[in-house]
Amino acid sequence: MMKEPNRCNWCLKDDLYIRYHDEEWGVPVYDDLKMFEFLILETFQAGLSWYTILKKRENFRQAFFQFDPEKMAKIDEKYYLKLMANEGIIRNQAKIRGAITNAKQFLKVVESGDTFCDYLWKFTDHKTINKKVKSTGNVPATTEQSDIMSKELKKAGFAFVGSTVCYAHMQATGMVNDHVTECFRHMEVQNIK
Repeated sequence: MMKEPNRCNWCLKDDLYIRYHDEEWGVPVYDDLKMFEFLILETFQAGLSWYTILKKRENFRQAFFQFDPEKMAKIDEKYYLKLMANEGIIRNQAKIRGAITNAKQFLKVVESGDTFCDYLWKFTDHKTINKKVKSTGNVPATTEQSDIMSKELKKAGFAFVGSTVCYAHMQATGMVNDHVTECFRHMEVQNIK
């Protein structure tokens, strides 16, 4: 029988979490729509666990038009009420309205000539910050970069983008490599361009 590889211990709950850890978490994202999807999901995570969001991700994709910012920006009151009744997503009034706001802000960023990825990657000088984390207990909830990112996103009009949300987003999208050094993905994600 093949031995299981070493992984970050936070993902060992079940196969869904392991698959997310092994295939997505910490992989650098350079696609605007995928970057936007992660940001929206992270904003819904505020105060909840990522596992809760991950289990509902497909429902979120359906409810938010596959995270198409143009369609999300046009959500009207009728559709908003439909979202509030959708048991498959997090039915938080402020977060749903925040998602609509963030879609509008995304469009403003892109209209200004920036890609959304360039806009966010600038907070790490357009490269992954490869950390040497020995255990998940040593991973911070925020950093100087996430503080700066949060401040700028709030100033630009984005919602639910506190420093903790921004740091979780940086980890998920490979702007920061917080896989523990013993994890088989630690070295692998460093080599993804």
